[in-house]
Formats: sequence, structure tokens, C-alpha cells
Amino acid sequence: MAAMLLKGGEAASAVMKEVAAGVADLARSGYVPGLATVLVGDDPASHTYVRAKRRDAAKVGIRSIHHQLEEIPSQEELEDLVNGLSADPGVDGILVQLPLPEGLDEGRVVGCIDPRKDVDGLHNENLGRLVAELPGPRPCTPAGVMRILSHYDLPVSGKRAVVVGRSFLVGKPLALLLATKGADATVTIAHSRTVDLESLCREADILVAAVGRAKMVKASWVKPGAVVIDVGINRTAEGLVGDVDFAEVSEVASAITPVPGGVGLMTRAMLMSNTVSAARGNISGLGGVG
Repeated sequence: MAAMLLKGGEAASAVMKEVAAGVADLARSGYVPGLATVLVGDDPASHTYVRAKRRDAAKVGIRSIHHQLEEIPSQEELEDLVNGLSADPGVDGILVQLPLPEGLDEGRVVGCIDPRKDVDGLHNENLGRLVAELPGPRPCTPAGVMRILSHYDLPVSGKRAVVVGRSFLVGKPLALLLATKGADATVTIAHSRTVDLESLCREADILVAAVGRAKMVKASWVKPGAVVIDVGINRTAEGLVGDVDFAEVSEVASAITPVPGGVGLMTRAMLMSNTVSAARGNISGLGGVG
């Protein structure tokens, strides 16, 4: 039997409806949330991602403040820009599109973002809050994966989860979210140096691929009936494909996310959700509006 398709668009639509309602509620108080985007250089993929995020913001009524730096700035110039946005009371969320061009220190730039405006959830303070299970913005892609599992009523508690990939963008924070109290999965993080990776993956009830290698995960890697989440986006001669061999694995798994049309759409939706949450916090800090 073919796997159930976990459509990112369906789950993202539900999130965006919640976001639009939140923006409308803020608007009734006389406040319009503002999302600042910073795009450095001429990477085509980055331009595509930022345009999509700005369109998403417009759809739900979030004000977009865009800074496009076609000429590569110095480290100090970029940090000054981000520090200025952090200090601007009209900016609720800040997104610096990553990766940055070679020569710029991403960690230092992200560190300039006010943690309360860090809608990507990548500031060290917010990653620490995730580890400590304290409230705060969660990284968008991991949060999107958790929302997909919830949207399709796929159980997590007590399940064995294997996350293939250990980046601070996806793998590590997703493993923490899966293991946190309330989710309660038993989680293993695997990577390129994991011994007998294929056998380990076959133990997973929930298998997440986030390594950036096209069609790496084959049907033989997957436990029959497992839920497979494909975070990878790889540009190939045949178009965009994930880290999972979809045709093979969909015949073994019970549920699977497609690429495209899966987790990527959720990443953008969770960015909008984080922006509305940040705006509510900003209003609280300003003592209310209206």
C-alpha cells in the first residue's frame, strides 16, 4: 500500500489561517506587525526564498521591511544594519537570509538580532531556551515538522525517532523538539560517521532525513510502516528532489512528506507564526497599543 502523503500545503494553510486571525486581532488594536528581511548578495535560491516569504507576509497582512544588499557589505556594516533593526520599535521580527556570502560571520550577525525578534529561532539564547524547554521562538523548519506530525494526528509519544543530520538549523533542534516533554519520543541523532547507518534507520518509527544528499534514503533503510519526513531540497537534472528516494520509500512507509510540497512550505508558515508571536511580545513591551 502506498504511503499517506503528508502535504505541507495543507498543514501550512491551517497555520496561515491562524496567523491571519492573529494579525487581524492586532490590527483591531491599531498595530500591524512588521517583518524585516535582510538579503545579502545575488544567490538565486536565496532571492527566491525571500520573495516567497515576503509574499506570505503580504497575504496575512504583515508589513514587510526589506533590505537587499547586492554589494557585499563589511562585517561591521552588516552588523550595524541588524543592530539598527533590533533597536527599531516598528520591527517585530528579523530574518537574515542564510547562508551569507563567504567572508561574513553568520554567527556574529545572528547574534546581533534581539532574541525577542529572532523569528528564525537561531539566536544562541533561543537555542538555549529550547534546550531548557523554556518558551521562545523555535527554529522554523523543526517547528514545521512537528506541526505536520500534529496536523495529521501522527503519534510521537513513545516512538523511536532517528534524525539523520546534525545541523543547528534542523537536525539538533528537531531532535530536541521530538524528545521534549509532551512530545516524548526516544531520539537518536545520526550523521555521516554513524556506523551502519542503514540498520539504525530501519529501527525508526519516525525517520527524518536532513542531510542534503539527493535520494540517499532508500526503501531498504525504512522500517515497514514508518513515518518518513524528508527535509532535504536538492537541485538535480530531474528537478527538485529530497534526501529520500520517494518512489521507493513511499511503498514501504505508512506516511511520507513529498519534495517539493512538504516541509519547505511549513518552514515559511512557521516564520509567519513566529512573527505574530514576536509582535504580541513587542506590544507587551511597549505597554500596549491603541
